[in-house]
Amino acid sequence: MASATGIPEQDPALDGRNPEEEPLLGRPGDASQKEDKGIQFNFIIGTAVIAQAGIWIATTIWAGIFSSKLIPLFSPHPLLNSAGVLLTTQAILVLQPTHTPQQKKQGTTIHALLNGTALLSLLAGLIIIEYNKFDHEGDHFVSPHAILGLITYILLIIQALVGITQYYIPALYGGVENAKAVWKYHRMSGYLLLVMFFATIAAATQTDFNKSTLHIQLWAVVVAALLTLVGVLPRIKKQKLGFS
Repeated sequence: MASATGIPEQDPALDGRNPEEEPLLGRPGDASQKEDKGIQFNFIIGTAVIAQAGIWIATTIWAGIFSSKLIPLFSPHPLLNSAGVLLTTQAILVLQPTHTPQQKKQGTTIHALLNGTALLSLLAGLIIIEYNKFDHEGDHFVSPHAILGLITYILLIIQALVGITQYYIPALYGGVENAKAVWKYHRMSGYLLLVMFFATIAAATQTDFNKSTLHIQLWAVVVAALLTLVGVLPRIKKQKLGFS
């Protein structure tokens, strides 16, 4: 049953246990927001601390940028994109543990704000690098990094549009119930996008400019990606993805 705002009511407990408190890995309740805890704890409960370690390792990209000569039409590109990935990860972490209607409403608002800021940051990074390419008459979307980046940007925009409309404008889907049916796919594609982000960053380490100037190491990106995913994926609630 859904509320008038489109927020699903808490499912009846099965054998005294709320299925939304059962993560993909671990014990029921391991990654669930407690009734007496503020939403700020969602960023660190369960395996989230591992994800935080991973995503902040990923921001060592900033060290590579600032330790080199800053280039106005290039340096903001990796800075803005890595900031966008950081914010996207936080958006996932804050929403995952919610399971009551009130928690979901608050979590979704924060999730939307973080993802909205992330989207603006990522799009700004795209605009800057494309302006750079046009200014220097460079090739567009040729390298594996550029191709992966383009695919990721397209998926990100689709993801944002679906997420906003299905929650705030469910009438576009024929009503709340129809919009709810799309939610699990929105969640699945969100996790896929996180993997795509890291794949794109990993590909960036193999570009000639990185090898000659920035020296961001592939192994560091791989370690950061693995830690982040190890922290995020076990907190997935099976029921939210349509699994019993």
